[in-house]
Amino acid sequence: VDENCYEAQTKAVGRAIEQRDNVKECVFISKEEAIESFEEKYEGDELFQNLDPEILRDRYAVFVDDLSIAGQTAQDIKDNVDGVAKVRVDEDISGGLITLRNVAGVVCVALITILLLVSVFIISNTIKLTTFDRREEIAIMRMVGATNGFIRWPFVYEGLLLGLFSAVIAFGLQWGLYAAVAQGIANSDSLQILNVVPFTRIWQFVALVFLGTGILVGVGGSLTAIRRFLRV
Repeated sequence: VDENCYEAQTKAVGRAIEQRDNVKECVFISKEEAIESFEEKYEGDELFQNLDPEILRDRYAVFVDDLSIAGQTAQDIKDNVDGVAKVRVDEDISGGLITLRNVAGVVCVALITILLLVSVFIISNTIKLTTFDRREEIAIMRMVGATNGFIRWPFVYEGLLLGLFSAVIAFGLQWGLYAAVAQGIANSDSLQILNVVPFTRIWQFVALVFLGTGILVGVGGSLTAIRRFLRV
């Protein structure tokens, strides 16, 4: 923010930035807060300690919706918002993050697909072994008039339990892994630019996804396995 701006003008700058396209959030950082952050970053270097906050300007940290056009958003703020002295955006870093996000997305989709297929295969074969051991009992039940639903239900229930237990275990492992990665990023000097969302803010959504997937895979695998044994 221009150092000649009064407090009211500085607040007006923030409101104007928030109204620009692609701006998700605009956080005010005072000179004092900026100097404290700077000194913490270089805590071991006496040269950068006890500095006068007046050497810095009040500023805003701007968060965008679409990182790929962050440069255009920065230029828009610089050209169209009065009271802005300087805008900095690290497009090289943002471009690298976009590439990393895209690669990670492709890898995650591939892994999820593979793991789903493996899960269906394991549960399906588990149910197949169970039904194979009881094939004569199933055949007798079919011949005396038992309905497919009556015969199928115990195996579907077993698949459902397998899916639920697997989802609970996987959710716990996911939470632990996420916490470990987040802690590693927080302790890394080179990854301070990354801000990891706390798992406590997303655990409910993740839990629903795990439970839904576990039920779907468990029941689906059971229905697939029991089908051939109902043909007598």
